[in-house]
Amino acid sequence: MKLRRVTLALLFATLPACASMQEPEDQRTTQGPTAEELWVYRVALQNGREPNFDERRYWENQLEQRITKYLGDHPEVANSVDVSTFRFFHQAQVGMSKEQVLILLGPPLALTTDAGELEKLARRYWTDMKGNVTEAWAYPFGWRLYFNGSRLADITQYRPRK
Repeated sequence: MKLRRVTLALLFATLPACASMQEPEDQRTTQGPTAEELWVYRVALQNGREPNFDERRYWENQLEQRITKYLGDHPEVANSVDVSTFRFFHQAQVGMSKEQVLILLGPPLALTTDAGELEKLARRYWTDMKGNVTEAWAYPFGWRLYFNGSRLADITQYRPRK
């Protein structure tokens, strides 16, 4: 009986620690969603299932062709230090062009250039972003990508509490 009480006490003592290890409710980051994450979401939403092996291979080949063409047309990017995030990890990253983001993530669910809307999307990070961003693109899973001209300048993600 005493062992059981000790075990229960330890369990309840660790619950707050487990809760604090959950993903943050909102975050500001330099790396955003991956192409695969959003593609799988879209396929599941459209078809009610995850993509099969053949669909995945076809998509990977198409993405690789688009990336290869882009890098062939933009040799300055092909030789940059950050090209691996684009070419191999297929992940949006601060500093990428709008064209690179579109190749990886596809079109956004919504976009805005309205300062009031930008402030709402950026939430508590707006004071740091104000004056440095001119446009925001919204993607699934609460991802918001902020651009300054043609370059990705900031990334936030907001996930409502469950």
